[in-house]
Amino acid sequence: MDGDPAVEDELDSFSLFLPLPFRVGLIIVLGIWAWGLNLHYLRAIRIDVPSLIRYPSRSSPTEPTHHLSTYRLATLLTIPLAACLLLFWTLTRGDSEAAVAWEILPNIYLLLLVIAFAIPFQFASRSGRYRTLATLRRISVGGIAEAQDGKFGDILLADALTSYAKVLGDLFVSLCMFFTPGKSSTGRPDRNCGGQYLVPFVIAIPSMIRLRQCLIEYLRVKRANEKTGTIGPQGWGGQHLANALKYSTAFPVIILSALQRGYDPAKIHMSEAGLFRLWLFFVFLNSFYSFYWDVAKDWDLSLFSSARERNDPEHPFGLRKHRYFHVHEIYYTVIFIDLMLRCTWSFKLSPHLDHFNDLEGGIFLMEALEVFRRWIWIFFRVETEWVRNHKGPAPTDVLLNDITTPYDDD
Repeated sequence: MDGDPAVEDELDSFSLFLPLPFRVGLIIVLGIWAWGLNLHYLRAIRIDVPSLIRYPSRSSPTEPTHHLSTYRLATLLTIPLAACLLLFWTLTRGDSEAAVAWEILPNIYLLLLVIAFAIPFQFASRSGRYRTLATLRRISVGGIAEAQDGKFGDILLADALTSYAKVLGDLFVSLCMFFTPGKSSTGRPDRNCGGQYLVPFVIAIPSMIRLRQCLIEYLRVKRANEKTGTIGPQGWGGQHLANALKYSTAFPVIILSALQRGYDPAKIHMSEAGLFRLWLFFVFLNSFYSFYWDVAKDWDLSLFSSARERNDPEHPFGLRKHRYFHVHEIYYTVIFIDLMLRCTWSFKLSPHLDHFNDLEGGIFLMEALEVFRRWIWIFFRVETEWVRNHKGPAPTDVLLNDITTPYDDD
């Protein structure tokens, strides 16, 4: 599809180097590599992730481990990505018109990405891909399995989707531009493609999914309590409502951002400065509420607990007794990183800030950093779930952090 020459002239150097469809594919592939690393390291410290997500165990010791299968899939997806990129660079050589003309290349790769999850070849985690697709179908409408059927896996995947919210928005923009006459998906990204509010709606979908899941969990607890006539060990369900509230705080950020992008005082009846201040309030609310939940609820750390629990001599300040990562500085570092990137990501949920990121590379960097933050989050979220089920490592366990060598004293 031929693009508008005026649009072609506006292409920045980063879009010429890495067009929007390639960025989407690259972020997805990076996420698969990251999941493989999660599985690999957690297995090394004796945390059985497949059992937590109710994934079938290997029936034979000769079968590849779960992380190896994930690495194979990631490799299978990386090779054509690299080939398409090299071919694109060779054909375009930094020329705007050529970049627009060859938009078919990155879109072919996106098609291959879809096919890779659908074709039943054995080499790269066939059962894993089928399980992922089945989980995606269930959670795509906000569904969530029962605990014995893999609820934790549903939560992990749905939470990962919230980190890919902006990527999903970019995927929609890319496809919209590809199928719109006079536009090109490798041209300058038009994040108003499809209308002022359609892209914000797509960005909000992952939060809608998690919101509905939280409400389903609340109703399950409520029904269980009504059935027994008493409040069970899971309480009355208030924590699920509080979690739902956390995800709902993303909606004002997205909506107010969309209103600022197409600001019309006749329709909004609020000054632009007032609209900005209201948006900023919800940005901070979403950021710090999410950060608090990560630390206190998802990781079960005592940093925000009472002074007595926070200073308990059985564990380092603000942490917890049972930990699989025995170097406690790791926890403090991760808490700091999570705070910084939580704040950054809340800003990046806002479509109207695109003009502040004059370089498309800035948007891509923030998306990559959010995948990095989620990668770290998964380590500690899975560790927390394992501790809840097993009360920490056995005294005889030898963990990676316990292994010392003569070089450790250097």
